[in-house]
Amino acid sequence: MKAEEIRGLADDELVTRIAELEEERFRLRFRSGTEALEAPLRLRSIRRDIARLKTVQRERQLAGRGR
Repeated sequence: MKAEEIRGLADDELVTRIAELEEERFRLRFRSGTEALEAPLRLRSIRRDIARLKTVQRERQLAGRGR
């Protein structure tokens, strides 16, 4: 997910998307402990997407304070 796409999302969509990715990350980490994953690099991409989403969310919080 690109930063441009993320910035196009509404605030509630950001929160929803973060929750979805956190859930997927949890399931993948749990499964990786019991069996080999088909796409182990998916964990890395999920972690980075979560970081991007949280960064945009924080930027919006800080922009709101500046007003």
